[in-house]
Amino acid sequence: MKNQPKITVGIMDRQTEIFGRLDGNFRGDEFGPVSGQFSVKATAGMIVLTGEAHHEICRSPLIKLTASKDSTFTLFNVTIGNRFHWERMENQTFPGDLILCSRKDRTIAVINEIPVEDYLISVISSEMSAEAPIEFLKAHAILSRSWLLSGLGRKGKTKKTSIPLVKINEKEGEVIRWYDREDHDLFDVCNDDHCQRYQGITKIVSKQAEEAVRETRGMVITYQNEICDARYSKACGGITEEFDTAWDDKRVVYLTSISDAPISHQPVSTEEEASAWILSQPKAYCNTKDESLFNKILPDFDRETKSFFRWRVEYSRKELEEILKKKSGFDFGTLQDIIPLRRGPSGRIFRLKIVGSKKSMIVGKELQIRRWLSRSHLYSSAFVVAVKSYPNGKVERFIFKGAGWGHGVGFCQIGAAVMATKGFSTEKILKHYFRGVEIKKVYS
Repeated sequence: MKNQPKITVGIMDRQTEIFGRLDGNFRGDEFGPVSGQFSVKATAGMIVLTGEAHHEICRSPLIKLTASKDSTFTLFNVTIGNRFHWERMENQTFPGDLILCSRKDRTIAVINEIPVEDYLISVISSEMSAEAPIEFLKAHAILSRSWLLSGLGRKGKTKKTSIPLVKINEKEGEVIRWYDREDHDLFDVCNDDHCQRYQGITKIVSKQAEEAVRETRGMVITYQNEICDARYSKACGGITEEFDTAWDDKRVVYLTSISDAPISHQPVSTEEEASAWILSQPKAYCNTKDESLFNKILPDFDRETKSFFRWRVEYSRKELEEILKKKSGFDFGTLQDIIPLRRGPSGRIFRLKIVGSKKSMIVGKELQIRRWLSRSHLYSSAFVVAVKSYPNGKVERFIFKGAGWGHGVGFCQIGAAVMATKGFSTEKILKHYFRGVEIKKVYS
């Protein structure tokens, strides 16, 4: 490609009514300029755009508001951290064009069309603090650009081959599911952790984010001349994970497990090793308790999570039964046991057996396990389970002790930020997490 592409980002979806503000001038195909407060409602296959004087501006199945120079739009009550433990609503401001698209179920998709490089400035400021070390921000800009461009190419192929939107292998006694970005039909990527955090210009508080994107413009990591599908999570827990633990059953050479430390750690291969690893405090880049460092590298809502390298969650049996019934849709009856069946090298479980008096089932992969066993998400699926029982043998409580935050595949954000503070360059950070890759410029 010669020039940077534009992409579409889903900011809000399946909404019946939206409120916001246009700062500057915007034009539609047959109207404009418009500015100020606005509201949007869905009705009978149409979208009705109303201005601040409560007059109707436009009625159409699709409305595109093209921004004039330096204009931005603000959307009220945007959900971030959807279904994660930090979920909340914020008013967020975005550059670029605003697209309002009607869905068949009489709801609205709210989409931001924006050049890739502008999008990336927001992503690295939303994923981590824009005050983080510059070598880390540059590494993140390159890997986020790689993930995005790799996915855009794959999305085109996906449409042609009709790959299912959500991959499911479901049979009697087993539910194995994993999720990728192919389920977005009206836009390229969403604005949340399902894809990459994108919060417009709301989180950009430092010129370092712009500098990191500008200095790495058009740069990606490649493997055998193909742009890498570069994955990342918040904290690997000391060993990164294999691609197929979280997603499709295939090996991705540059997304294999590595020791996230200056020394080598042995991968987990047995339940005994998993227990020893998860209950230990090994040397690792992401094993840090430096509060001043967290203040520099983590967004404010991530700093609310205090224990992530090693963590503990405890439930009464009854509470976990209720969570499982709500999250899985199955009534397991009296919960009797939770048994790991298969783990990846970081200790993350991707096949788990849940045993109840009414039903026993196997669940996977890692994200589905995390969803079933928490009101939001467990930090990771790298955990061991201790069962506390009454004197009569009936289970009283389940205690989960775990390691890491996220799926653990590829780039470890906190580990990489620590590496940057220790003087590692952008290239060395990327080649630590993605083995055998090259850094190339694909557009100027």
